[in-house]
Amino acid sequence: MASTHPRSRSGSPTQPPEKKPRLDADPAVDIQDAPASPDPPSTSNAAPAKQPKKHKNKKNARRAPEPYSHDDILTREVIALLGQENADAAKAQKLDWDPPFEQSQELELTVSCLSPSTGNSLSIATANERRWVIVTPLSLPGERIRVRVYRHSQLHSHADLLEVIEPNPEWRDMSLVRCKYFGKCAGCQYQMLPYEKQLDLKRQTVVEAYRNYSNIPSNLVPEIGATIGSPLQYGYRTKLTPHFQRPPFSFQKAQKRGDAPAVEGKPDWLKIGFHVVGTRQVMDIEECPIATPVINQGLVPVRQNVIDNIAKYKNGATLLLRDSLRPEPSGGDDEAARTTTSIVAEEGDHVCVTDQKATVRERVGDMLFEYTADERPTHLVDAYCGSGLFAITLAPHFTRVAGIELSAESIRAAQRNAELNGLAPSKISFVAGDAANIFDAVQDFPRARTALVIDPPRKGTDERFIEQMLAFGAGTVVYVSCNVHTQARDVGMILRRSEEKAAAAEGGGKKYVLESLRGLDLFPQTAHVEAIAVLRLV
Repeated sequence: MASTHPRSRSGSPTQPPEKKPRLDADPAVDIQDAPASPDPPSTSNAAPAKQPKKHKNKKNARRAPEPYSHDDILTREVIALLGQENADAAKAQKLDWDPPFEQSQELELTVSCLSPSTGNSLSIATANERRWVIVTPLSLPGERIRVRVYRHSQLHSHADLLEVIEPNPEWRDMSLVRCKYFGKCAGCQYQMLPYEKQLDLKRQTVVEAYRNYSNIPSNLVPEIGATIGSPLQYGYRTKLTPHFQRPPFSFQKAQKRGDAPAVEGKPDWLKIGFHVVGTRQVMDIEECPIATPVINQGLVPVRQNVIDNIAKYKNGATLLLRDSLRPEPSGGDDEAARTTTSIVAEEGDHVCVTDQKATVRERVGDMLFEYTADERPTHLVDAYCGSGLFAITLAPHFTRVAGIELSAESIRAAQRNAELNGLAPSKISFVAGDAANIFDAVQDFPRARTALVIDPPRKGTDERFIEQMLAFGAGTVVYVSCNVHTQARDVGMILRRSEEKAAAAEGGGKKYVLESLRGLDLFPQTAHVEAIAVLRLV
C-alpha cells in the first residue's frame, strides 16, 4: 500500500527553509532494523535525495526547546519510548544529538506508538547498538513503513513517509478519507481513522498529559471520561486562513527592469493554500472538506482575486475567510460598507467575510455574538473572557456574571455582545483587569457560591495568576484549555499550592481537588483536543 509523503512528491531538490540538517555527519552505518532497499522509491514522482547542509549555528540548534512547547513535549515522549536509562546514557556519552543515520537515508521500521501531542508515529530504529526514535506522519501503531530521514533533533529524527508496507487493518480505513490532499496537506492527521478511534486517541492524550506533566498522584486524578465528540466531523470549521508565498525573485527583478512577462492565468509558481506536511512550502488547496460550505464557496473568488493581482504583490500574504450569520453592523455607514464589501459568498443565512475588521456574527446555542468566540453557584467570573463567549452563554444560570480581560478592545466587544443578547449591566459586567490585581473588580462576589472560568492561551497561565486565584478562593474553578499539557502543569500547581496554603492556615483550611476531567473534540480529523478540568474547593 503506497502512501508517498508530500516531500517526496515535490519536484524540488532543495530543502524547505525550516528543515534543519543534521549537525555532525557520520559515515554510513549498518542499519540493524531491516534496512530498506537502496533502490529508488516505488513512486515515479519522488524527488531526488537531498544533500545535507552545514548548520550555521550549532549552539542555537541544540538549545533546549521552550518548556511545554511541541518540541519539548515530543522530546519527552521520545525519552519515554527509549527509556530514561538509554536517554541518560546517550547524554553521558554526548551522543544525544549525534544521529546514527545519514541525511536522506531510507529505513524500514515498525511503528511503536503514536505521539499523543502531534498524532505522528514514533518508531525505534537500532544502528550500531544505538537506539534512536524516528518520527513520521500518517502512520499507525504496528504498521511496517518505509521512510526517508530529513531532519535530526535530540534523540530522534524526523522522516518522510514513503510507503506503508504493512498497514494496520484494525485502524486504517482509507475509504473514510474525504480530502484528495490528505497525506500532503498539513491540516489533518486522522482522516483514515474511524471517528470513535479518533476520540479514543484524544482521551489518551489527556490521560498521558496528566500522567506526565501534572505531578498529581494518580489517586487524586479522577477517571477521565470519554472525549466529547463533535456533531460534525466535516464541514465544521468556520475560519480558514490560506496563504501564498511571494512571487519568485526573478519575477520581481524582471518587474523592476520593466521586462517581466505578462501574467496570464495562474502561474505555475503560485500556490494558494496550506503548508505541505512538515514544511513551510505552500500547496494549492481549492477546497477544504473540514470547512463549512460557505467558506468553500468563498475560497473560489478569493483565490481568483490573488491570481488576477499577483503581479502587484511584493510579499506573500495570509488570507482570511470567516463564516458569519448575516451581520447587522452597529458602527455606522463605514462599518456597514466594510462588512458588505467583504462578503464574497452566501449560503442561506450564512455569508463568507474576508475583511478582518468587518463585523462577524455567530450563534452559540440561543446566544448571538459579534466580534472583530453543593450549593449551586450564583456568581460567575470569567477571568480570560475575550469577547464574552463563556460569560454570556452561562449568564442565564447565574445571578451575576463578571468578565475580566486585559485587552480593552476585547472588553468593548464583550459589552457589545451582552447588549446584543439583551443582558442588563446589573446581570453581567465586563472590566479591563490589571494583571497584578486581576480579581479586584469582583471582591464583592461570595466566594463559596462563585464559579471561576479560566481559558488561557496555549502557554497556559502563570504563577502570579495562580496565587491571585488561590487568594480569591472561588468555590468552583473550570479550566478550559487548548493545550492539555500546559493545563496539566497548571492544575498540578494549583493543587500543590492550594494544599500548602491549607496546611499553613491556622486550624487547617480548604483546598482544591480535581473533581472531573475530560477532552472535547473541536477539530475532528486532526490530533488536536481541548480539555476541561473542574476543581472544587473543599
